[in-house]
Amino acid sequence: MPTQELTFRDKPINLNERGGRKWVYAKKPSGKWWKRRTIVAWLLLGFWVAVPFIRINGNPLILLDIANRKFIIFGAIFWAQDTFILALLMLSFVLFIVLFTVTYGRLWCGWTCPQTIFLEMVFRRIEYLIEGDYRERHQLDNSPWTTKKIFKKTLKHGIFILISVAMTNVFLMWFIGSERWLQLITEPISQHLGGFGIMLLISAVFYWIYSFFREQICTMVCPYGRMQGVLLDSKSIMVAYDYVRGEPRGGRGSGDCTDCKQCISVCPTGIDIRNGTQLECINCTACIDQCNKIMKVIGKPQGLIRYTSEAAIKGGHSSVWNARNRAYTVVLFIIFAFFVFTLVSRPEIETTILRTPGLIYQEQDSTYSNVYNIKIVNKTHEEMPLELRLLSHKGKIQMAGNSMVIKDQDKFESTFLVYIPKPEITSDKTEIEFGIFSNDKLLEKYTTTFVGP
Repeated sequence: MPTQELTFRDKPINLNERGGRKWVYAKKPSGKWWKRRTIVAWLLLGFWVAVPFIRINGNPLILLDIANRKFIIFGAIFWAQDTFILALLMLSFVLFIVLFTVTYGRLWCGWTCPQTIFLEMVFRRIEYLIEGDYRERHQLDNSPWTTKKIFKKTLKHGIFILISVAMTNVFLMWFIGSERWLQLITEPISQHLGGFGIMLLISAVFYWIYSFFREQICTMVCPYGRMQGVLLDSKSIMVAYDYVRGEPRGGRGSGDCTDCKQCISVCPTGIDIRNGTQLECINCTACIDQCNKIMKVIGKPQGLIRYTSEAAIKGGHSSVWNARNRAYTVVLFIIFAFFVFTLVSRPEIETTILRTPGLIYQEQDSTYSNVYNIKIVNKTHEEMPLELRLLSHKGKIQMAGNSMVIKDQDKFESTFLVYIPKPEITSDKTEIEFGIFSNDKLLEKYTTTFVGP
C-alpha cells in the first residue's frame, strides 16, 4: 500500500461531511483503453437493439416471455417443463460469475455492465457534447439561470427523456417480441392504458437514474461491489496503482507518481485509485489512460496504473498470469462449454403421460384397459409426425383422433386407451413403458403405471 498516511474513509466517496450528495464531475476520458471500451460498448448496444429483430427459424434470438412461461435463448425454446435445465444453467451462471470475479475482478463492471455502458457511453457523451467537459459543466451548474443555461439544460434533459423512453421500448421487446411491440404501438393508447402507464413509469426511472442518481447505483445500490470484498484476493486481476514504483509521491524521492491527481479527475465514481481496492472502483480503465499520458510527458514508463494484481505488484512481476488464474480460466471455459452443450443437447420432445384422474380400470373379455392423458411438446423447428407404442407389454393403444402431428415449437394434447391382456396384469399396479416414435425413430421413453384388479 502507499506509504503516505491515509485517513480511514467511513462514508461513500460521493457524500460530503454532512451526508449530502457530492456531485462527481468526471473529466472526459481518452486513450487506447477508452477506445477499446467504446468499441465493445457500441457492439453490445448494437446487439441489445438488434436481438428482438434477429430470427432463427422464425423465432427471436432471445425472448423472455414470462407471462406465457416461454423463454427463447439463442433460438432454443425453453418451456415450463424445462425448469430443471434453466435452474442448472442458472447455477452454472452463478458459478461462472464467482470464478470470473475471483480471476478477473470487476472486468464486467467496467466493460459490459448495462449501467456503465449507458451512463458512460450514451448519457455522459451527450452531456459532454452539450455542456462541455468537467470544468464547463461545473461552472454551468453553479452559475445563475440564464437563457443559455436554460437552453442547454432543456436540450440535454429532453434528449435524456427520449433515450429513456427508447430504452424502455427496446427492453419491452425482449419480453414480448418485436411483432407484439409493433402491434401495440400501432393501436390506440386507450386500449393499453395500463401498459402505457407502466412504460412511462419505467422510462421515468431510467431518466432519474441516468440524469441524477448516476454512479450511486454502483456505489450504494449494486451488491457486486461489496461481493468483491469477499471474492477478490491478492492474485485477482484488477485496475491497480503500482505503489512500489509510485511511492513516495510528488517528486519527493524516487517515486514515479507526480501526485497530479489526474487519475481522480477522470474517475466516474470520484475515487483515488492510489488508495487501493475500493468498492466504488468499477475498473473502467479511465485512470490508466490518464496516468499513461502523464508518464509520457515526464518521460517515465507507462503502466504506473494498469491491469495487475496485488501479488504481482508486491513481487515485482509484470505478468498477472499465474497458475491459479490459468486454471480458473480453464474452468470458466468448461462451464461455458457446459452451458452451450445443455442448450444444443436438449431432447427433441418433452412427453407427459398420466392416468386420467378419477377413473379406474375397465374389464373386457380378455383385456383390462386404462385411460391416459398425454401431452407432448415439440422443441424442434420442424413439424413432427409421431406414433405412440407400448414397449413393455403386449397390448393395444387406441388414440382419441387419428393424427399425432405436431407443428414446430407446438404442443399436442390428447387422451388414449391402453388395452393389455389379462394374463400380463398380475397386480393392482403394474409398471408399463411407452415409446414415442417419429418415422420409426425412437425419440423418448416414458414409464407410468397401469391399474388392474
